[in-house]
Amino acid sequence: MERALLTELLSWKEQPERKPLLIDGARQCGKTYLLQTLFGKRFPQVLRIDFLESPQMADAFAGSLMPQDVLTNIELLTGQPFNLQTDLLILDEIGECPRAVTALKYFAEKTPQAFVAASGSNIGLLNTFPVGKVEQYNLRPLTFREFLVASGEPALVKVYDAAQNSTAAHSRLFDKLTDYYFTGGMPEAVDLWFKLADQSILERVKAVTKVQADLLAGYVRDFGKYAGKVDAALIEAVFMAVPSQLAAVVDESVKRFKFKDVYARKSRYQELETGIVWLEKCRLVLKNYPLEGTPRSPLAAYKKDNMVKLFLFDVGLLNHMLGVNYLEIKQQNYDYKGYIAENYVQQELAALGVEPTFSWNDARAEIEFILADPTGQIIPIEVKSGKRTRARSLQSYTQKCKPIKTIKLTGTQGSSTLEQRDLVYPLYYAAHAFKQHLLK
Repeated sequence: MERALLTELLSWKEQPERKPLLIDGARQCGKTYLLQTLFGKRFPQVLRIDFLESPQMADAFAGSLMPQDVLTNIELLTGQPFNLQTDLLILDEIGECPRAVTALKYFAEKTPQAFVAASGSNIGLLNTFPVGKVEQYNLRPLTFREFLVASGEPALVKVYDAAQNSTAAHSRLFDKLTDYYFTGGMPEAVDLWFKLADQSILERVKAVTKVQADLLAGYVRDFGKYAGKVDAALIEAVFMAVPSQLAAVVDESVKRFKFKDVYARKSRYQELETGIVWLEKCRLVLKNYPLEGTPRSPLAAYKKDNMVKLFLFDVGLLNHMLGVNYLEIKQQNYDYKGYIAENYVQQELAALGVEPTFSWNDARAEIEFILADPTGQIIPIEVKSGKRTRARSLQSYTQKCKPIKTIKLTGTQGSSTLEQRDLVYPLYYAAHAFKQHLLK
């Protein structure tokens, strides 16, 4: 299983001097696997400390936070020697040890030649943070391309990378996309899906469903662990409301999150803000802000906090929470389930570092995403989950805002040329469309 973020980590390793790495991301999205297995094999030795598994390791940071003192303590506690010049030190779930977080500052200042990498699933909740002293990355669930790599079909990955446009390519890639809608990108679910490829589809579905149920139960436990009893109930209510509100859409774009009836006696954004912010900081929800009028860059200057769409961080868990079964997904009766495609597109954007995202609405017209290209031009992106590609909203946007180009993502094969003004891509090439026209 490959992760695209590995490229950034290898570049970090080759620098003559470096700040400590800090990998943020939701629990169970593959941070430890990325650091220890994929990245760690590039080092003669890896010393990993997990503050959740071994809370006593916090003793290594109880006194002096000077790097050499900390490393001496770690060697004494683990019985494992460590070479500051060649070995990789991994501080896993570092949020459990605030003094270890502070120690990153001293590693950056005193030992810039060291290879120190930290990770955590509650980084966003920390009260103190070594600003400017770490090189931080967010690890998301597997993208669609990473899912393809995990499938063990290099020929199909080659077709995807070349963005080939053919009937054969479309058939195979769209079939894989609908599998991805079911499994999502959580590494354990993806790994199990392909490991059980020789078993019956019922067994594969059952196994993945069990993994997804366990993951969700774990997240709910975390609400109580990290937020306290009172806030935990509010956070869980908001979290559970995201899928149900997405699914309430019928043949239209996703609507902004409605605060009424989410939690007892609370009906305003300010009353739910704590839960929304908590979920965002823990990477469990993704935000999209609807804008009105003629959008201008920078888009963030025109957003309103209380006017927001909320997407789930993983499309597989979204379908699991809604009880959408595998057969229903594969049959692709999706003209009335466009929110699944929108959630997928939102995930692909987040994996590319585009967050939050923005959308546009005017009277009855809605555009699922609008993004600014490197020159500040605003590009509308219409998402059509099925084979019907007529886009009245896109026509309305074009007439009113006159963009230099438009992008439409559909369940069809798309267009064979990429040099036209009105671009049509199949949904599985969403990342290609963004890289080609928005993120140069």
